[in-house]
Amino acid sequence: MSFRSVEDAGLVSSFLEGDRRAFDELMRAHEDRVFAVCLRILTDRDAALDAVQETFITVYRKAGQFSGASAFSTWLYRVAVNTCYDHLRRNRKHQAQPLPDTTDPADVRSEDLLGSVELRPDLEQALASLAPEFRAAVVLSDLEGLPLQAVAEALDVPIGTVKSRVFRGRRLLAEYLRNLSGSSAHQRGEHDA
Repeated sequence: MSFRSVEDAGLVSSFLEGDRRAFDELMRAHEDRVFAVCLRILTDRDAALDAVQETFITVYRKAGQFSGASAFSTWLYRVAVNTCYDHLRRNRKHQAQPLPDTTDPADVRSEDLLGSVELRPDLEQALASLAPEFRAAVVLSDLEGLPLQAVAEALDVPIGTVKSRVFRGRRLLAEYLRNLSGSSAHQRGEHDA
């Protein structure tokens, strides 16, 4: 068990015993990653901010339901993903718009920050094109770096379903980004020569 997991479990216990500062610490420790997950699933900054707020309100009210069978962060991601799904269901009539370039920070995990900034708008559009269940699996697995078992727990589905959703989501992303087709400018140039 990681240090963060042990610390989170202690904070949850303290909060359940009445220490509201423990909840504030939990929120500070996880709010950035919860926001990143919500932003990538909802593809709208304001909707993501609302979802983060709803997520932590739900966690505040239902912290006693955290059983400790998995890491607190896994349970928290499940609450966040379910909140995003609820938001998408409520707003099904509205088409998601890709994020503007100016509000999306570079991917800090990328070694080439300039390259990651250039790819982000296309990646965000590609993510927005995925069905929510594929988007959530890809976001948690590939963008947040969670192990497949943790993704399965967060989404409350079997690990085989996660593997399938990640595989299909990646494939759809690649198709959207034209990585699977032979129609890239570079490849056309090779065939035309």
